[in-house]
Amino acid sequence: MIIGTAGHIDHGKTSLTRALTGVDTDRLKQEKARGISIDLGFAYLPSPDGAALGFVDVPGHEKFVHNMLAGATGIDFVLLTIAADDGVMPQTREHLAIVDLLGITHGIVALTKADLASDERRTQVETEIANALIGTGLEGAGIVPVSVVTGEGVEDLRARLFAAARATRPRAADGRFRLAVDRSFTLAGAGTVVTGTVLSGAVTVGDRVTVSPSGLAARVRSIHAQNRPTERGEAGQRCALNLSGDGVTKDAIARGDVVLDDALHAPSARIDAQLRVLASETRPIAQWTPVRLHHASADVAARIVLLSGPVAPGAQAYVQLVLDQPIAASVGDRFVIRDTTAQRTIGGGCFLDLRAPARKRRAPERIAALDACALTDHGAALTALLGRAPHVVDLEAFARDRALAASAVDAFVARGAVIRIAGTTLGLSPAVWGKLRRTLLDTLKTFHAEHPDLQGMGLERLRLQTEPRLPARSFLAMLQSLARGRDVALDGAWVRLPTHEVRLMGADEKLWARVQPLLSGTERFRPPRVRDIANALHAGEPDVRRLLKLLGRMGKVDEVAHDHFFLRLTVAEIVAIADDIAAHAEANQFSAAQLRDRLDNGRKVAIQILEFFDRHGVTMRRGDLRRINKHRLDLFGSPAEETVENGREASPVGRPDFKSGRGREPVLGGFDSLSLPPTTREARR
Repeated sequence: MIIGTAGHIDHGKTSLTRALTGVDTDRLKQEKARGISIDLGFAYLPSPDGAALGFVDVPGHEKFVHNMLAGATGIDFVLLTIAADDGVMPQTREHLAIVDLLGITHGIVALTKADLASDERRTQVETEIANALIGTGLEGAGIVPVSVVTGEGVEDLRARLFAAARATRPRAADGRFRLAVDRSFTLAGAGTVVTGTVLSGAVTVGDRVTVSPSGLAARVRSIHAQNRPTERGEAGQRCALNLSGDGVTKDAIARGDVVLDDALHAPSARIDAQLRVLASETRPIAQWTPVRLHHASADVAARIVLLSGPVAPGAQAYVQLVLDQPIAASVGDRFVIRDTTAQRTIGGGCFLDLRAPARKRRAPERIAALDACALTDHGAALTALLGRAPHVVDLEAFARDRALAASAVDAFVARGAVIRIAGTTLGLSPAVWGKLRRTLLDTLKTFHAEHPDLQGMGLERLRLQTEPRLPARSFLAMLQSLARGRDVALDGAWVRLPTHEVRLMGADEKLWARVQPLLSGTERFRPPRVRDIANALHAGEPDVRRLLKLLGRMGKVDEVAHDHFFLRLTVAEIVAIADDIAAHAEANQFSAAQLRDRLDNGRKVAIQILEFFDRHGVTMRRGDLRRINKHRLDLFGSPAEETVENGREASPVGRPDFKSGRGREPVLGGFDSLSLPPTTREARR
């Protein structure tokens, strides 16, 4: 059990800790000279059962409340000290408010300097203390009169602490490891050592860890837990970690950093939270209020974005915290906010979402999502999130942001609480998955019945007709999963049922058999135009044009310029050639002449190809030179070949419902000479 002291300056916190443990926690020269605690002090008390109680002694002076906050997070039990001669003082109330905001509900009050007060004064102060505790997590806590001078009550207090330790349930160590750093120093013969409270999980000697938010990689060489050498440190213990690695020095790691499991390194600077404002505040919290945010041992500047109007004193509401610099945190972590002058505590609460959006943060759907995030049970929170728009959750991010082990997600899947989309980290509820699958297959069946001559339905058009409507990348992931199970087939730019097959009919099939050789082979980079094909085959020009337009909708050819069609495979080959030219060109920019020379197809045709690429964003023109847009290189590929990586769609590939010019209706498929690529907003809508 970790015990944290709290109380007004000169109310005997350090003296009482010394009387209980025999350790003087004032280690700084300035502290000894001034006779007050300035920074955190640490001590340990062996218990009769062989365990050890850890003490975090905090400063009581109002100027050092930020140091007090750095030590208060992660404690299990608070030892609130109140001097019998002074009674309840300003920092007593502030420390008590902080303890309450941090959710600490176990503690005891030490009525210190009892030798300086009469029985009547003791009774008066005890009544004052009981009234101050009303409405806080320590309401009803025991009060023990003590005196470090006479020794009165010290043994009784020590016995009560041992009893509390026996009654305290150990924190679960099945999550991922996090340690909030409060000290970093160099130890002769060992190297860099950091100390702090283990907030979750466990660590063993030899583990690879990351110092967040900096991202510094390190290895654990040795561990001291509760002031004893050990091979393993667990949640609820104070640990000293001897770290090694490139760049690992005492100056590279500071108070406020978190040493954690590599998988948890994802610092955040925009966090949605539930905030409670202290009733002692004189006015409501306004929009964009500047504050100091205290989380674990970190202290950063932040601004408050209101999500539902001003927050009145004594009230609580959802807010968004916009931080000046990122911190390493976890959903459910407690925080405290103080004013920018560090003179008073304003309020506090807990983090709900570490990946808060900058836009639409007040939308009803977003508030409903925060209601789900506010559930303390992880399984209940996941179920609630899956039941609300957008009905899809990144399971890996969910586990990471809550410091859950990977096995926790596997357990959710195993018991049927969530269906993981194969090949991704995305999850849907069984009900939503079933409804989506039925709706999607019924939509395709209807489409095939109405358009038997078309190869399939466009990705975006299908997504917009499927309820509930998933985000684009999630919908693509679901389609890929269904394709692996052979429920649907992804064919170029189309989605179709596996049983659906479109073939050219009769005369069209025979004509295509004669046209295709003219567009392929050695002449594929300079194929003849519609009129030249018709003359060569002695066929009707309208018939050839209609056939190639149909093949364009089927995704087999692309109309690069008016009446000038290239095979889709040829277009993809030209994209690869252009990319290679750019890679070897100065400043990665190339001219039409360079492409002409590689394709050997004439300047006019090369320019037409580049203008086609310009329209679709594959190339970007600057004067007479062009460069490649890497994000569009696979624009003419197949969606079946895509993957969803790092939570983002690989590219807006193969959308068969591109706008055919501004203000026109979406084309059914393929690309024509007038097609415009979708804007980012259209592609993600």
